[in-house]
Amino acid sequence: MKKDLMNILACPICKGDLVLNITKEDEKEIISGTLYCSKCNEYYPITDGIPNMLPPELRE
Repeated sequence: MKKDLMNILACPICKGDLVLNITKEDEKEIISGTLYCSKCNEYYPITDGIPNMLPPELRE
Protein backbone atom coordinates (compact mmCIF):
# COMPACT_ATOMS: atom_id res chain seq x y z
CA MET A 1 0.00 0.00 0.00
CA LYS A 2 1.31 3.43 -0.88
CA LYS A 3 1.32 6.05 1.89
CA ASP A 4 -0.40 8.47 -0.51
CA LEU A 5 -3.57 6.36 -0.22
CA MET A 6 -4.05 7.73 3.29
CA ASN A 7 -5.29 10.96 1.67
CA ILE A 8 -8.32 9.17 0.20
CA LEU A 9 -8.99 6.19 2.50
CA ALA A 10 -11.76 6.43 5.11
CA CYS A 11 -13.45 4.02 7.47
CA PRO A 12 -15.97 1.96 5.47
CA ILE A 13 -18.41 1.98 8.39
CA CYS A 14 -18.50 5.61 9.59
CA LYS A 15 -16.40 7.36 6.91
CA GLY A 16 -14.08 8.64 9.67
CA ASP A 17 -10.35 9.26 9.43
CA LEU A 18 -7.95 6.34 9.74
CA VAL A 19 -4.66 6.16 11.63
CA LEU A 20 -1.84 4.24 9.96
CA ASN A 21 0.27 1.83 12.05
CA ILE A 22 3.20 0.37 10.09
CA THR A 23 4.83 -2.90 11.13
CA LYS A 24 6.81 -3.51 7.92
CA GLU A 25 7.64 -1.34 4.92
CA ASP A 26 10.15 -1.08 2.12
CA GLU A 27 11.36 1.97 0.20
CA LYS A 28 8.22 2.05 -1.97
CA GLU A 29 5.26 0.90 0.10
CA ILE A 30 3.80 -0.41 3.32
CA ILE A 31 3.97 -4.21 3.45
CA SER A 32 2.06 -4.83 6.70
CA GLY A 33 0.35 -2.95 9.47
CA THR A 34 -3.11 -1.71 10.35
CA LEU A 35 -5.48 1.14 9.69
CA TYR A 36 -7.36 2.20 12.82
CA CYS A 37 -10.65 4.11 13.12
CA SER A 38 -10.95 5.79 16.52
CA LYS A 39 -14.68 6.52 16.03
CA CYS A 40 -15.57 2.84 15.50
CA ASN A 41 -12.63 1.46 17.51
CA GLU A 42 -12.00 -0.88 14.58
CA TYR A 43 -8.75 -2.07 12.98
CA TYR A 44 -8.30 -2.90 9.29
CA PRO A 45 -5.28 -5.09 8.50
CA ILE A 46 -2.69 -4.43 5.80
CA THR A 47 -1.27 -7.74 4.58
CA ASP A 48 1.23 -8.16 1.74
CA GLY A 49 0.71 -4.50 0.83
CA ILE A 50 -3.08 -4.80 0.52
CA PRO A 51 -5.42 -3.07 2.98
CA ASN A 52 -8.48 -5.16 3.87
CA MET A 53 -11.23 -2.55 4.12
CA LEU A 54 -14.10 -5.01 4.56
CA PRO A 55 -16.23 -4.51 7.67
CA PRO A 56 -15.23 -6.98 10.42
CA GLU A 57 -18.26 -9.24 9.98
CA LEU A 58 -17.38 -9.81 6.30
CA ARG A 59 -13.68 -10.65 6.78
CA GLU A 60 -12.48 -14.23 6.60
